[in-house]
Amino acid sequence: MRDALGLLTTFGRRGGVLSSRSLLWFPVIGAALGAIVGGAWWVADRAWSPLPAAVIVVIIDLAVTGMLHVDGLADSADGLLPHATRERRLEIMRTPDVGAFGVTVVAVTLLVSVAALSSQPVSVLLVVALWCAARALVAVVPSTMPAARPGGMGAHLVDGATRWTILALPAAIAVGAWGAGWAGAAGVTAGVLAGIAVLVLAARRIGGFTGDVLGATIVLTETVGLLVAAARW
Repeated sequence: MRDALGLLTTFGRRGGVLSSRSLLWFPVIGAALGAIVGGAWWVADRAWSPLPAAVIVVIIDLAVTGMLHVDGLADSADGLLPHATRERRLEIMRTPDVGAFGVTVVAVTLLVSVAALSSQPVSVLLVVALWCAARALVAVVPSTMPAARPGGMGAHLVDGATRWTILALPAAIAVGAWGAGWAGAAGVTAGVLAGIAVLVLAARRIGGFTGDVLGATIVLTETVGLLVAAARW
């Protein structure tokens, strides 16, 4: 658990070796992070108007996750979106520089998150459900997709990886419905589908997943879920 906590949050120890057993804790840690972020949304909404409250919530989310997932989103956008060979895509994703695709996608994603949060009623359970579903989804990936890099972070997760975390997805949809009605259920479902779309794109363009791809999957699952939940149902 401590290795998963250290990877997914700014809490716990850093530098641990993430094992396939650690993946079982991803939905639990996701739900806990959602409770923190959702609780911050509830508090901020009572102290500020919706827009500044939403900005504060996004900042808190970035703080508790250490911006690791956003970094993965930037690297994935730079590697997966432009025209390039598989080898060149992986090389781009490995470099620390952030290009135009990465900057643009991250900026748009953060703007969408702020807009979605500020345009719907506060629902702590919706955030719990989305944050849980995002991490439950990526925890399933090593058991269903190959690692794109034989020596990358994800390669040693494939052996012994489990699909049991997928059971958290219907539970997350139910929690989303409990917290925000049909909009919540639709939001969690759409978020998961968006995350799957990222994984399919990675499979087609680099032949599997990387740590950056998993980070991008988490961020886009959350963002699309919030956006869909904010629609005028």
